[in-house]
Amino acid sequence: MAAGYFGEVFDRPFPEPVAGLDDDAEPNADMWAAADESRDDVIGLWHRVWAHADATIETLPIHAPGSVRWWQHKPVTLHLILVHVLAELNRHAGHADIVRELVDGQVGWRRPGDNMVEGDEAWWASYREKLESTARQFA
Repeated sequence: MAAGYFGEVFDRPFPEPVAGLDDDAEPNADMWAAADESRDDVIGLWHRVWAHADATIETLPIHAPGSVRWWQHKPVTLHLILVHVLAELNRHAGHADIVRELVDGQVGWRRPGDNMVEGDEAWWASYREKLESTARQFA
């Protein structure tokens, strides 16, 4: 998420590929670690993205313009992206979001599911099985 918001959005692309940022990426590719990614891989990427985001925030003025491709090229400012990313981190921090979903079955941030990947019940079942299968490899 931060690699895109603090990279591509402000013409400061993150210097390495990141799952989920390519137009042809599998839906939700950035939401889980693949079986071949180690803990050190994930944490290392997080540190590199964090440093890149910090550099963008420190370099640009708060009103710097950007454009979010995955929001149909909506024009934004660094201020708006900072607020958006803060809200997203608040919502998704740790596993609190999963616990919330278990309470009432609702997903997404706005109306139920309107910012979720489109997929029917069979697609979601297949997606969950893929994630569970990957997780079982580490059990």
